[in-house]
Amino acid sequence: MSKFKTKMIYRLLLFILINFAALAIGGFFTGKGVTSAWYAGLAKAPWTPPGWVFGFAWTTIMVCFSIYLAYLWPLAANRNRLILLFVVQWILNVGWNPCFFYFQNVMFGLVLIVALTLIVIALLFMYWQNLGIKSIYILPYVLWLLIATSLNAYILIKN
Repeated sequence: MSKFKTKMIYRLLLFILINFAALAIGGFFTGKGVTSAWYAGLAKAPWTPPGWVFGFAWTTIMVCFSIYLAYLWPLAANRNRLILLFVVQWILNVGWNPCFFYFQNVMFGLVLIVALTLIVIALLFMYWQNLGIKSIYILPYVLWLLIATSLNAYILIKN
């Protein structure tokens, strides 16, 4: 196996570990989440997917995002900026769950998810020239965040 492929695999595994740690921490604070009495009692958007879709979506997103980051890492001219954006994205991602589900603060949850969406969109556009077509790996994250933001906004407006 070439040195490049070996390093790529190590980067991929590292990003998978970090990204799934975010999901695990967020999941810890979600508690019963979509099955909770509080969430079940909310007026939700007609386009709200069934509960199982959330787990499937986030698993797919984090695998794709990890691939994206593994490809991006050796190409990023300013790694400090990439690290900063990644860390802010990670904190916002982890922070949304306790804010929305544990503290039931839908308004601040919306602020967090809008900020998260803007950061992920910024990653897409800032590094498009570096990755080109491989930027497709971040698109599931962008699309899901647009949907999730609309769901959060709907709940804020209708409840």
